[in-house]
Amino acid sequence: MTEFDGIPPHIDSNPESVERGLVTLVLTLVELLRQLMERQALRRVDEGDLSDAQIERIGTTLMLLEERMEELRNHFGLTPEDLNIDLGPLGTLLPRE
Repeated sequence: MTEFDGIPPHIDSNPESVERGLVTLVLTLVELLRQLMERQALRRVDEGDLSDAQIERIGTTLMLLEERMEELRNHFGLTPEDLNIDLGPLGTLLPRE
């Protein structure tokens, strides 16, 4: 096989790198959803759409989700930066903090 536009003709099929790549992709998608939920919750709080009990419940939920994400990252040896997948000319998937 020949190289096509700089892409090698084969895929790295090392089981460890495949597992790490899959875990990174899944955790990146969960982190993206977590950040979107957090922004939506903040927007609704700012607009006054939520009761105090709802605000408390959302805050607790988001805090627990963030803790679980940290546990999963630690379990798989990933940093928050590892989850920010570079999409090339489109930039990174997650906003840079």
